[in-house]
Amino acid sequence: MFFKSVVSFAVLLAAQIAAAQTCSRTYTVQEGDTCDSISAAQQASTYQVAVVNYGNIDPDCDNLMPGETICLGFAGEDCQTTYVVQLGDTCDDISAAYGVNTTILYMNNPQINEDCSNIYVGEVLCTACTVEVPPAPGGASAPAVVQPPPTAVPANPSGDGGNDDDLPWCD
Repeated sequence: MFFKSVVSFAVLLAAQIAAAQTCSRTYTVQEGDTCDSISAAQQASTYQVAVVNYGNIDPDCDNLMPGETICLGFAGEDCQTTYVVQLGDTCDDISAAYGVNTTILYMNNPQINEDCSNIYVGEVLCTACTVEVPPAPGGASAPAVVQPPPTAVPANPSGDGGNDDDLPWCD
């Protein structure tokens, strides 16, 4: 009986170690940093930074401490092809500019709502042609992981995310 308990514990421990993510890049927080400014400067999407630091950085990203080291991406799930959202952008425009279909854009940025009306100026999106970001932690919904800053300016105030008549595809 004791042996079975030890083996069960060892198997459980090994599974937990294997499931642990390895941080592939880190950044040391500086005075005045925000999640979006770090994301833009380090080519890591806003969503990715929020997910890999889930539980350490709050959804409003207002608890960054200068000198703190944060993770920027997990090994094998580290999107470094990014775009900083500008005023007037739509998901279709961003997809076309980067040659990525909107399905992949949404998969890499699951915080974006269906009509793309919630992207904001300064938000950093993953624009890779393959899915490269980690999933939301513990089945959490993406909106609970990434919250726009209180001062966020909608990228497309009309709420028109663009039409999907001409979906571009990765080369």
